[in-house]
Amino acid sequence: MTLSPQRRFTTPRSGETLEELAARALPDEPLEAAVDRIRSWNLHIFALRRPPALMLGSDIVFVEPPAR
Repeated sequence: MTLSPQRRFTTPRSGETLEELAARALPDEPLEAAVDRIRSWNLHIFALRRPPALMLGSDIVFVEPPAR
């Protein structure tokens, strides 16, 4: 069986904010754009989690869009 290509991802570091994760994962993007992209690719974290944007060390955070 051949594995299909997968999306790049990372996990949050202890105490890391969304802005810090965005700067680390997408260093060539302006910070606000990087944060918006990460939010849009990870609705499972940012739309459903309470309090909003709470990231856990066990979260899988996608850092690129889904394959088309």
